[in-house]
Amino acid sequence: MSDPRIDQLAESARNRGLKLVRSRVRKPGKRGFGKVGLTNPSGQAVFGMDGKEPTGTPDEVELYLRNLGAKDWGASLDLAVVPRKRKSSAKKAVPAAANDPEPRPKSEPRPKPRPEPEPPPKPSIRPAKPADAKVLVELIEFLGHDIDEKSVRRNITNLTKAGEAPLVAAIGRQVVGLCGIHRTVTVHRPAPLGRITILVVAKEAQDLGIGRMLVDAAEQLLKKAGCQLVEVTSNDRRTAAHAFYRHLGYERTSIRFFKKL
Repeated sequence: MSDPRIDQLAESARNRGLKLVRSRVRKPGKRGFGKVGLTNPSGQAVFGMDGKEPTGTPDEVELYLRNLGAKDWGASLDLAVVPRKRKSSAKKAVPAAANDPEPRPKSEPRPKPRPEPEPPPKPSIRPAKPADAKVLVELIEFLGHDIDEKSVRRNITNLTKAGEAPLVAAIGRQVVGLCGIHRTVTVHRPAPLGRITILVVAKEAQDLGIGRMLVDAAEQLLKKAGCQLVEVTSNDRRTAAHAFYRHLGYERTSIRFFKKL
């Protein structure tokens, strides 16, 4: 059976564009029994609500509706009073709706972060190719040896067929280092003798560890070929090269002599 007072409050709420929410508890003495609240048509709480559950009393809701309708409601909760329009000669500016956001100044676009520079490619070691001859001529001349491109190309081809292709160091596609290797069987040694015949690194690529990389690769190949000893020759005036070889564990054991034929 409906409660006339609750029905009256519901009608008053509707006249104000609101909705009366009644408690679902129907048993007297239980928590929430007889409680009411108000929401807007979208279901958002307006008065006397805790989440979706009403917490107000009918008296509280009635007082809220009376105060809410004091400006444009009459003495009766059922009778809506239309306010009279006031005449004015001056036009009034229409205020912006309360929900309209204030215009915000356009913020300057954030500058895009600069991409981090890509790290330079790491040096790599590979067998020399005849196509490397032009660059290798420049490296060989850097050591003071005079040779033409055609001879270097021919030597690379012959050494590759003999299984002793020189090693080159490259950064990307640019060849920056050269190391020659040779395996010799001698009558006075029980195992083949390995030899580094040439070692040179371009001036712009020095101090990058490329010389050590070439020597390490040469030693591995010569050891795989059965060599138990590796020797290297260096011009007397190249003191920096002497220090480099000593740092890698090489010792000075003899003096080299040669004679042109």
